[in-house]
Amino acid sequence: MSLTEKINGDIKKAMLAREKDKLEALRAVKSALLLESTKSGGGDITAEDELAILKRLYKQRVESTKIYEEQDREDLAVVERFQAEVIGTYLPAQMGEDQVKEIVLGVIQKVGAKGPGDMGKVMGAAMGQLNGKADGGVISKIVKESLAAL
Repeated sequence: MSLTEKINGDIKKAMLAREKDKLEALRAVKSALLLESTKSGGGDITAEDELAILKRLYKQRVESTKIYEEQDREDLAVVERFQAEVIGTYLPAQMGEDQVKEIVLGVIQKVGAKGPGDMGKVMGAAMGQLNGKADGGVISKIVKESLAAL
């Protein structure tokens, strides 16, 4: 079952359960998926593209939540936070920092990095292995710390 089919099924369930807030989040995801599929003209999008769209939508909601909280707009922050939670259920589980650090250390050895100057090589290889499994900011932080310790 593709993500689009799963979203459509969940939209129907949310409509029947009269979950207005959840329905709003799901329709936003469906809209983004439809826009991407019609952009290329083919009508189908790959699983990688679906994941990238979900990650982008999730990140937008999280950033909006932070902005609204800084501006003391808790009413808007609650909506964005809820939508981020709904979108997050469709994302793969994120790895913990310890797991990411193990992989990054393996990549550093594999690439033969000698110090902070090799950040680009390590990040490229690490992002290839951890794509969708960990946040890019966390990966970057761990790579910087690990290279600085060399």
